Amino acid sequence: MSAVRTVLGDVDPGELGVCDAHDHVFFASPRLPGEELNSVGAARAELSAFRAHGGGAVVQWTPYGLGRRAADLPPLSRETGVRLVAATGLHQDVHYAEDVLAALRGRAAEVFVAELTEGIGTSGVRAGLIKVAGGFHGLDAHARWVMSAAAEAHHATGAPVAVHLELGTGAPDVLELLCGEFGVPPHRVILGHLNRLPDPVAHRQAAASGCYLAFDGPSRAHHATDWRMPDAVRDLVEAGHGDQVLLGGDTTTAAARSVDGGPGMPHLLRRVAPRLALAVGEEAVRRVLVDNPARAFAADWR
Repeated sequence: MSAVRTVLGDVDPGELGVCDAHDHVFFASPRLPGEELNSVGAARAELSAFRAHGGGAVVQWTPYGLGRRAADLPPLSRETGVRLVAATGLHQDVHYAEDVLAALRGRAAEVFVAELTEGIGTSGVRAGLIKVAGGFHGLDAHARWVMSAAAEAHHATGAPVAVHLELGTGAPDVLELLCGEFGVPPHRVILGHLNRLPDPVAHRQAAASGCYLAFDGPSRAHHATDWRMPDAVRDLVEAGHGDQVLLGGDTTTAAARSVDGGPGMPHLLRRVAPRLALAVGEEAVRRVLVDNPARAFAADWR
């Protein structure tokens, strides 16, 4: 039977409830010095605020080597009542020291599989998805290597594959590689950051493959395009792709958390969802927040 692999164990997909489909409880990258999400107290407060606004689950896309703090996730989930899904995989190479990547050469798929089936490090927490990343309108050698390992891990476990699209670009190349060359079924692929490229034609072309499309913001860096999200989702709903849309907050810096004065996770439910409902209706928003993530992150685990 299909199940969502949370940090507290596998659950029936229907138990997720309202889901923030792309966010970060913890995150630390050398590209964002001083903006690390590494406070357990702040994470607890943010998740509690999300829960208070009706949130039921958060999918953390923080991959290998970027401060996942896997051992801290189960107690946070228990204390706040928010189901959490952790990730394995790798981000773009600019987020890592070369020795970190060198240690994974020839064994990345093995590590991904182990984190999905046995646990992350010594935490015993199993990841529930594989995170990979493309580049700006293309894929470099690092992205191709990581996606090859991710596809191998998917075929071994059934795990969904979530993709960071740089500025929302490169979806055709990603789908050609992951689904065409490596044989990952499109409905097991989640494309992130579609809001950062507000091109309805590109969105419909990606949706036609059968993959999921995540509109994840708001983001100060991409605020100029965030306001177009409701129209983009409406276009997809009207084209018959409403069952493939996901919403996420993608909080990547301390300043973006609601507990530190930013929009944070609660904003997704306080402001984004009601605004989206004006464009597509309450029922479509319920599908986007509840039904779609239940399918997107469930797997027939092997």
